Amino acid sequence: MADRDPQPPRAALSRERVLRAAVELADRGGIDSLTMRQLGERLGAGAMSIYHHVPGKEALLDGMVDIVFGEIDVPPASADWRDALRRRAISTRAALRRHPWAIGLMESRAQPGPANLRQHNAVLACLREAGFSVPDAVHAYSVQDAYIYGFALGDRSLFETSAQAARAGEAMVERFRHLAAELPYSYEVVGGYVARGGYDPDAEFEFGLDLILDALGRILEPASAPRRRRPGARRAGA
Repeated sequence: MADRDPQPPRAALSRERVLRAAVELADRGGIDSLTMRQLGERLGAGAMSIYHHVPGKEALLDGMVDIVFGEIDVPPASADWRDALRRRAISTRAALRRHPWAIGLMESRAQPGPANLRQHNAVLACLREAGFSVPDAVHAYSVQDAYIYGFALGDRSLFETSAQAARAGEAMVERFRHLAAELPYSYEVVGGYVARGGYDPDAEFEFGLDLILDALGRILEPASAPRRRRPGARRAGA
């Protein structure tokens, strides 16, 4: 009787392997479906073995979120603040589209990981080195993240592409055609704009992002503008 082909050795269990497997499971089924038992089955290990690498569910989530932060572009110290933050915002949205389960967890970790800490420090450094005061840097950071995470939440429930938006718009036109007279402006947008491919999620995101960056830039204008003598003020020695 011929010997069976030897099975390839199973990769050793490690914290990194546990976290990557957990991210893959959450990407497929959502965070609520992720259990230690399910994770153990995917890794071919008992649930108790996983606890040697992550002590509990919260530690698991901390590590998973840090993987997502590690996929986001870190603003370079020497870059123009506006360009750096624009790239970072687009990169954050892209990461959250890959991992939609992470949207509500990104800023809620009591034990943030190294990628999380580096990202936050780099954004603050970008703002402070550009000339934003500490309070204004906090305002700028908060308004950007509120917009990014809010838009990402919409991505999860709305349309990922303009083609999807157009198909949905066409279906809505047929369903609500009888309401055109009652809801003329809504019908105009859905039937005359969305259904014809006018809604592009990427373009809409970048439009709003540029509005925010333009407004933040105006915070810096008074500090960078030359001081002007008040009308009617006398020069020294006059």
